Amino acid sequence: MTHLMNTYARLPLAFVRGEGAWLIDAKGRRILDAISGIGVCSLGHAHPRLAEVIAEQAATLIHTANLAHIPVQEELATRLSHASGLDQAFIANSGAEALECAFKLARRFGHDRGIHDPAILVTQNGFHGRTLAGISASGNPAIQQGFGPPVSGFVHVPFNDLPAAARAMDESDRIVAVLVESIQGEAGVRVPDDDYLPGLRELCDRHDALLMLDEVQSGMCRSGRWFAFQHASGAEPDVITVAKALGNGIPIGACLARSRVGDLMTPGSHGSTFGGNPLACRVAVEVMGIMDDQKLAEAARHRGAEIIRRLRAGLAEVPGVRQIRGRGLMIGIELSTDATELRQAALDRDLLINVTRGNTIRLLPPLIIDRTEAETIADVLIDIIRARATSG
Repeated sequence: MTHLMNTYARLPLAFVRGEGAWLIDAKGRRILDAISGIGVCSLGHAHPRLAEVIAEQAATLIHTANLAHIPVQEELATRLSHASGLDQAFIANSGAEALECAFKLARRFGHDRGIHDPAILVTQNGFHGRTLAGISASGNPAIQQGFGPPVSGFVHVPFNDLPAAARAMDESDRIVAVLVESIQGEAGVRVPDDDYLPGLRELCDRHDALLMLDEVQSGMCRSGRWFAFQHASGAEPDVITVAKALGNGIPIGACLARSRVGDLMTPGSHGSTFGGNPLACRVAVEVMGIMDDQKLAEAARHRGAEIIRRLRAGLAEVPGVRQIRGRGLMIGIELSTDATELRQAALDRDLLINVTRGNTIRLLPPLIIDRTEAETIADVLIDIIRARATSG
């Protein structure tokens, strides 16, 4: 009997330790991790530099709250500013909290313009966390069921559809911000057209609205840049949310903003008990340092391209394979039928994968994988997808 709430469909195994891109269970079985704790452990498991920093900081100072200056928090904000091109950061504990900060920034921006019922334009099949505001913004009925009524103030349009966004903004003077994922993750790794984010930037400029990009999953070098929006010229946002890989397993998130937006927050208008504590910030600073030192954005571009090329070659003409898509080490393999059973098939071959939206295998392997590990991920998936197509 377990005393845990039944909120996860767990695989029949438990891991006791990790080494780089590998997880090890209690019997010593080694399993290649192609999901990184859903995009979190981008530096792999038990990274020696992080282990040393965690131990040192835990023995020095873990938490003080934000009643006094926290120098390492300010250092992290500076690093995030340099990586993103934005000016200010609010440090939180998760992506969901970073998004709550973004929602509040948008509403305050609207109220300051005299709009008393401001709205945020969001996209269908998006994912913006599990808070009530987050599931209301996400536009996914499956995660909203049983939790109504939804939080008001969100207008939904299709993803990657500039004309739909333009119509919605032309028809309403309530829309004060646009919030989209730079690459939709939970929807099946959907990469927008090259002109989509720059087009949203132009719409926001025309309507004096904020462009807010959710980079919780696509950020931190995952796509081959610090942030996925940086692949497109002219897509500079006003607000970015980041989390997941920022702490490589230590809970931390951040909402980044331009000064004209961040300045809307004043003492007492927002806060967090644990957010920005010395331990989490020290780890995040080290994570960003390792990503820089090891050129992991470049590594993600190269390894991701290798995996996609290998998958496309190995699965060409295989019935039921709709599309192989991605950017960097954020990859989706969309099948025409339910792919849930392939999680176990991959596990039987010592590979841990994830399936999202029922029919899309989502790959988010650690950015530190080598060529052999990348080839193994692709080859195992080619084998099991081919085998199912043959048997079916």
